[in-house]
Amino acid sequence: MAQAPAEPEIPMSLQAPRTPHAAAAWLTPMLAAVPLALLVAPTARADAITEWNAKTGEILHESRMGTPPAVRTVAIVQTAAHDALQAVRAQPGAAEAAVAAAHRTVLAALVPQQRAAIEAAAQAALSRIADGPAKAAGIAAGEQAAAAVLAARKDDGAATPETYRPHAAAGAWVPTAAAAVPQWAQRRPWLLSSPSQFRPAPPPALASDAWARDYNEVKLVGARASTQRTAAQTDAARFWEYSLPAIYHGVLRSAAEQPGRDLMRNARLYAAVAQAMDDALIAVWDAKYHHAHWRPVTAIRNGDADGNDATVRDAGWNSLLDSPPHPEYPSGHGILAGALVGVLQAELGTRALQAPIATTSPSAQGAVRRWSSLEDFLREVGDARVWAGIHYRTSVDVASEMGRRIGQLAAAKWLQGDL
Repeated sequence: MAQAPAEPEIPMSLQAPRTPHAAAAWLTPMLAAVPLALLVAPTARADAITEWNAKTGEILHESRMGTPPAVRTVAIVQTAAHDALQAVRAQPGAAEAAVAAAHRTVLAALVPQQRAAIEAAAQAALSRIADGPAKAAGIAAGEQAAAAVLAARKDDGAATPETYRPHAAAGAWVPTAAAAVPQWAQRRPWLLSSPSQFRPAPPPALASDAWARDYNEVKLVGARASTQRTAAQTDAARFWEYSLPAIYHGVLRSAAEQPGRDLMRNARLYAAVAQAMDDALIAVWDAKYHHAHWRPVTAIRNGDADGNDATVRDAGWNSLLDSPPHPEYPSGHGILAGALVGVLQAELGTRALQAPIATTSPSAQGAVRRWSSLEDFLREVGDARVWAGIHYRTSVDVASEMGRRIGQLAAAKWLQGDL
């Protein structure tokens, strides 16, 4: 077996948090107890790329890593897997070993707490491959590709020290939960010319009719005690409480398992989606902290202070789901779903899906949800965040469009020509 390259030292800020209180964003301690098997629906035609993507989702779930660093990890590992496959295209029999070695090297570097699980997965995959020159060449290519991508992204800004200052007058109380990764917008993107390339216009002015519509919709259907939200809407909101990459990659696998695909084509698709999703979070964190818009739970308890007669205060209002510790506008889920859809629409074109797309969610105890079209999927993600009481309609619509545009950039890079 080829000697693995030396692993770069990973700053503690990029490793999985060691305690429930250190989870960066969106992932709650409750979800870590959900069995890993609930992360991924069974696949009928899995290849090495889709199998390893599912395993990566399990490893990240178990690590309790926050969403932004988890999305970054997947972008690095999918890029390395693609590059490893590209390196062995002319060497029959080396592909699966290359994919396994690329995943092992990246994941061991970025999720060292899960080293035993990573090594067990790699050994299981490599044991199915006959020993010989092809296997050795594949392992070497995978390790080299992983080392190259890790080195290229080591200084991408993810370890930038946090400098965020809560906005408050001296002596005034502010919420004490730590703000989630305010430094993320300082990262170097994969695709965007800058984190602010698609920064949106401000949210609706508080005196506007649009603000009143947004306010009153979420107040009505997003309240914890809402009598207007249906049971089906509540189920959708709880399903989309989970935000780690695996919930989106279930939809991606549905597309990757459409007939007529091969390993290299899926490697490109997964790399495109992974980079698009990583850049999406860079872009959305840039916009969130730039606009610093208030969450519904804050706005509705201060409805008499916004200067709009159409927004009536409810001093005891609570959202169905607890608000994440970062600004509201735009929606993180909305931009991730939009990025995924932007890539998949470019890849699949106008062809109708030959089977429904589907995924599972640990926050819904492994329930499976299915959609007949990408637009239906995207719409539900946005709706669910309003029904959860943590986003306004404008926020999810703006985020979805931002994500689509980033997905289109990824498709132009990865899905055109012969990379």
